[in-house]
Amino acid sequence: MAKISPMMAVPVVVFAGFIGLAVVGMFREDPESLPSARIGQLAPPVVLTEFVGKTVFDDATLRDGKVKIVNYWASWCAPCRIEHPNLQALQDEGIDIYGINYKDQQGNAASFLNELGDPYTAIGRDEKGRMALDWGVYGVPETYVIDGNGKILLRHAGPLTERVIEKTLRPALAEARGQ
Repeated sequence: MAKISPMMAVPVVVFAGFIGLAVVGMFREDPESLPSARIGQLAPPVVLTEFVGKTVFDDATLRDGKVKIVNYWASWCAPCRIEHPNLQALQDEGIDIYGINYKDQQGNAASFLNELGDPYTAIGRDEKGRMALDWGVYGVPETYVIDGNGKILLRHAGPLTERVIEKTLRPALAEARGQ
């Protein structure tokens, strides 16, 4: 009688592991979203360079008792251009949006805002992307909902479309306001 080597089970175990990961991924609440370890934690320190001609913000701003949105963006980012009218509409509603210009040239960023409008209550520059690393940014645009104590309640990677605003952003803002 031939002996069966335990090594023959390795491919079956590896295949079963892949199947398990696929099943878990398919049945997540939102398979499109990227996870964030920062949800429920205080926002990392704000270390920004001045955006010439604009008001800059700091840590104290994120902990001033008001609910706000923090938006990472860049002039070279096509999805940022797509989401920009939606940011403008949110700002028109009175929602405070704080912008972080990510790895961008000052002149290009200023031209972007001059062309499309400036929806930001205050803005700063993360020229080297170091602050973005602390926040867990994958790429721009990325948007965070911050409560009045500076705690991150929501992170959305990708452009803020009307659908995302209605199904994800507004409920997070309402929760942050205690509504």
